[in-house]
Amino acid sequence: MDFIDLKTQYGRLKPSLDERMAKVLAHGQYILGAEVAELETALARYAGTKHCIAASSGTDTLLMALMALGIGRGDEVITVPFTFVATGEMIALAGATPVFVDIDPRTWNLDPARLEAAITLRTRAIMPVSLFGQCADFAAINAIAARHRLPVIDDAAQSFGATQDGRRSCSLSLIGSTSFFPSKPLGAYGDGGAIFTDDDALAKLMHEIRVHGQDRRYHHPRLGLNGRLDTLQAAVLLAKLEIFDEEVAARGRIGARYSELIRQAFAGHEQRVVTPWLAPGNTSVYAQYTIEVDDRDAVQSRMKAQGIPTAVHYPVPLHLQPVFQSLGLREGAFPVSERAARRVISLPMHPYLGDEQQRQVVVALRAAVLG
Repeated sequence: MDFIDLKTQYGRLKPSLDERMAKVLAHGQYILGAEVAELETALARYAGTKHCIAASSGTDTLLMALMALGIGRGDEVITVPFTFVATGEMIALAGATPVFVDIDPRTWNLDPARLEAAITLRTRAIMPVSLFGQCADFAAINAIAARHRLPVIDDAAQSFGATQDGRRSCSLSLIGSTSFFPSKPLGAYGDGGAIFTDDDALAKLMHEIRVHGQDRRYHHPRLGLNGRLDTLQAAVLLAKLEIFDEEVAARGRIGARYSELIRQAFAGHEQRVVTPWLAPGNTSVYAQYTIEVDDRDAVQSRMKAQGIPTAVHYPVPLHLQPVFQSLGLREGAFPVSERAARRVISLPMHPYLGDEQQRQVVVALRAAVLG
């Protein structure tokens, strides 16, 4: 069994992929070719924003957002410790200091109730993470940000395609950033990302930052980076967009079915497995189907012995990573994140996961947890 099945998707899309990639090979514009602009238009329409800037990765788009906002040395940016390192890494590379706020134990996203206490005179932005496929609580976060006149950057690397109160991920804050890493719900065949905004001035800045700060050829009014998306990756993403709505719907059904199968399998033992909780008004694209268990390492080992692959996202929260040791934060600083990091485990998840495969996963999970 595959943890993520990209081969089945490829077989389904092969004619469209071949045609689109052949066009790129024929015209030879491998960097920022016409397909990139086509993709940006399609993505902006999908997300419901005025602007989309396709870029080299979801990591680079976070840095582009910070640079466009003028964030640098001496500034603070609030985020969560329970995320991939890129979130805090880009804040630090911009010259700012990441300030962590603990997560909601139900959604694993930033807890708005803890947010305001972390805001200081040096705070320049808030960067929530929409983890595992579900959007953070942007109604609450945006309200707090507005009171303090702070921009919000959504690290939506895992939530593109999800909705909150009828609006799509990447349209819920001043700037939305997503990733097209191959394993993401909308994944390229290499690195890629995109950044979204309704703000014309910010969009112009981020376009320039993407190409070394260039506003016209060989004229550079600001520092930038090499953040361009390869045209071949744009062609791949355009092909995948053709079936993306269908795959998002499948992910939702599979996620709901997992939760129901686990509920049935653990009747009388409900406390032994915590399944994903969807906040009211939210849908999830289940970039991962993640649960919490006790004795996670033993459970993972037992499932591996039964032929079931699993993964852990993320075993060490950012405040305990060696690279952020200088912040002086110790174990116990963010107990909800630390508990999640000890207990989360992700099960196989992709739009082509069959009913029988799901049953096999849950049977193995029950045996691994209950013995």
